[in-house]
Amino acid sequence: MDQAKAWIHCDGAYRLGLTGKGIGVAVLDTGIYPHRDFDNRITVFRDVVKKRSFPYDDNGHGTHIAGIIGGNGASSDKRYQGVAPRCNLICLKVLDHKGNGSAADVLAGLKWVERHKEKYGIRIINISVGSFAKKGMSEDSALVRGVDAAWDAGFVVVVAAGNNGPGSRTITTPGISRKVITVGCSDDYKEVDVAGSRMIDYSGRGPTSACILKPDIVAPGSGIVSCAPRPGGYMVKSGTSMSTPVVSGALALLLERYPEMTNVDVKLRIRERAVDLGLPRNQQGWGLLDVGRLIE
Repeated sequence: MDQAKAWIHCDGAYRLGLTGKGIGVAVLDTGIYPHRDFDNRITVFRDVVKKRSFPYDDNGHGTHIAGIIGGNGASSDKRYQGVAPRCNLICLKVLDHKGNGSAADVLAGLKWVERHKEKYGIRIINISVGSFAKKGMSEDSALVRGVDAAWDAGFVVVVAAGNNGPGSRTITTPGISRKVITVGCSDDYKEVDVAGSRMIDYSGRGPTSACILKPDIVAPGSGIVSCAPRPGGYMVKSGTSMSTPVVSGALALLLERYPEMTNVDVKLRIRERAVDLGLPRNQQGWGLLDVGRLIE
């Protein structure tokens, strides 16, 4: 994902030797293909859907997300290196081959992560999925309660804003949670293919139904190259699903440098160091992620 890496200014972090080493990032998605770019850093794989033992991804979305977070670019001479290329990946398959899933499976994944936080050194949870069903748009919904519980347990929970923009109140669940870090796309002005449809200005906008300003931060998400579920392969995907792991990877770098930071510290840091793009608050949040400013 060389494009996004350049835009968010990771070079300063790398000059400091920051790579995300030792930071566990849990990815709740469609699974993960054991791509060369992940070497031996798939710390654990848990299949909530089919109960299989070995890493696999019958959709490709989860592998792409994991590559943005922590692929080391080994198959591309580091051209498509993730943001935190030495972080540890804890991958939970909570979505099926079509990228669909139940709230119950996502919640089971969250509960598993909470129980194994210390064992695997998990600091960050990446959730690049969301629901726009009317019955799930309340802060009292099961998914919001689930991510709030994970936040209260000390995790940095990073969630996609969804691709239902540009209208107001189009943030998906659980991104409507007022606790988690909700990520929108900074470059959705580009017309791209999002899940099989040509889209523009798709990033979810706030406020939520409870009048909470969202998203919290934006990052690149259009035309991101990352790992594909085949040997040495890469593919292009777009959407707030791709913006979210850019932020998760950046936060792995931040926590490597400042391991004592709490999730509240992290969220305040994001607010303080974001770059104002001059866009409406319910479109850009606090602004654009800039890794250099974030970790300095």
